[in-house]
Amino acid sequence: MTLLEFCQWLEQSPVGTGIRESAWWYSILETFHTLGIVLVAGTIVLVDLRLLGYGLRRVPVSQVIGYVVPITLSGFVFMAISGSLILTSEAVTCYNSAFFRTKLVLLALAGLNALIFHATVYRDAPSWDPRAATPPRARMAGLASLILWAGIVAAGRAVAYAPGYGL
Repeated sequence: MTLLEFCQWLEQSPVGTGIRESAWWYSILETFHTLGIVLVAGTIVLVDLRLLGYGLRRVPVSQVIGYVVPITLSGFVFMAISGSLILTSEAVTCYNSAFFRTKLVLLALAGLNALIFHATVYRDAPSWDPRAATPPRARMAGLASLILWAGIVAAGRAVAYAPGYGL
């Protein structure tokens, strides 16, 4: 089975058809997806701005991360579940969308950036955590994260407004 055939099957599944043909489900899922985006992007921006030295400079990075990671993860769960269900209703359209593919690549890169940050730079946080200025590698991770998440949101919105959507 090719990826396109899988997308066709997914879209024609009872779940995909039910969401697509429902008067309410698609809108409800979009609302939850937007809520997830707000929670994820909003909390990530707080951490990234702290890493860059533009906000919360008096609060140690570990405290900022400790406060927002549970919210970020909750938002990501909202996004993943609602996004997966939305995908079932328009899988072929997403398969054909360069913006959707870009969004997935950027999501993978953002996840890799976070993984690398936490596995390397953040391990040394006790030595630099209380200082207002973070090390260059932490600032680079924050900048990369801001750029990637801006791209994810932009690509996600572009999926719905690109030529050919809904045809």
